[in-house]
Amino acid sequence: MRRERCDSRTADAATALTEWRQALWSRRSFLLRMAGGSVLALFGRGTLAEEAETLDEARRWELLDAVQQHLFPSEADSPGAREINALAYLRFVVGDPKVDAEDRQFILEGAGWLEEIARDSAGQSFLGLNQDQREQVLRRIAGTPAGENWLSTLILYLMEAL
Repeated sequence: MRRERCDSRTADAATALTEWRQALWSRRSFLLRMAGGSVLALFGRGTLAEEAETLDEARRWELLDAVQQHLFPSEADSPGAREINALAYLRFVVGDPKVDAEDRQFILEGAGWLEEIARDSAGQSFLGLNQDQREQVLRRIAGTPAGENWLSTLILYLMEAL
């Protein structure tokens, strides 16, 4: 009798844990979708669509690599984004069909938003900026809820790459 109660509690706990994980993922998806909507409202639908068309895939990955290296730079006594192959991991995540399509799109479109903000504020591509200018652009992005969410997402995947 005691064993049956223990097995029942274990099954209940496993069910509760599964439900909690699903709810957590749903909240995360909701927040990412809301952040995407905020960015659309911030920049306007036409601007994002135009930027998405003009920014090719190779350029997006260059920008994402530059952001990762800025967020997690290499140092003499510790590895950075390059050494931990953070970009390869991010490519894996974006290519994973198990990852929500909107989440993947949010990561990739963020590169377009970054480029647009860099051109508006500094007059050139993010890739052409020095470290201080890059920091200023990233801080400007972090000043918006959607931008903060995008940077947090990139940092999350940097930590996972470790």
